Amino acid sequence: MKRLFLCSLVLLAAAALGQDAPTMKPVVSMAPAPLTTITQGKASQVPLAFRVIRGYHINSNQPKSEFLIPTALKIGATTDIIIGGTDYPEGHDMSFAFAPDEKLNVYTGDFQVDVSVRPLRSVLPGKYMLRGNLKYQACDNAACYPPKQLPVSFEVKIAKAAPAPRKNPAQSPHSHK
Repeated sequence: MKRLFLCSLVLLAAAALGQDAPTMKPVVSMAPAPLTTITQGKASQVPLAFRVIRGYHINSNQPKSEFLIPTALKIGATTDIIIGGTDYPEGHDMSFAFAPDEKLNVYTGDFQVDVSVRPLRSVLPGKYMLRGNLKYQACDNAACYPPKQLPVSFEVKIAKAAPAPRKNPAQSPHSHK
């Protein structure tokens, strides 16, 4: 609750002065994602690496309060490539000066989010670019800032699936007489 109050104060103070909320450089960056090869019709995990700059933290995907904005990765759906579940790391429980008796579940430093990608069997082999965004709210030891969205993109290579095993048709006992 104290954290929500502090965040509200920052935004209200800026509004009262006729200013926008504090602008700041991006707090979270994404490392280039490795090219992941995925077979038609099969799911595979694509690891996405992020970094929170020193001196800041962002809420984890499962913050401990309904008033905190969770970190969330959304990848745009395509017609033939299905984005399945997203696996977030566990956050770290930490206390901060603005609420010393309260533990917040946050990400700091480097963290990885894994995205399940499954191309349909009908997808043509080749490289495909997937795009989305990571929504997060950054805070330092004194204040929280308005939520931001980091553009996310990564490429996957779709490989041709092995042909299905051929089954011999059932033979009639009368066919070779």
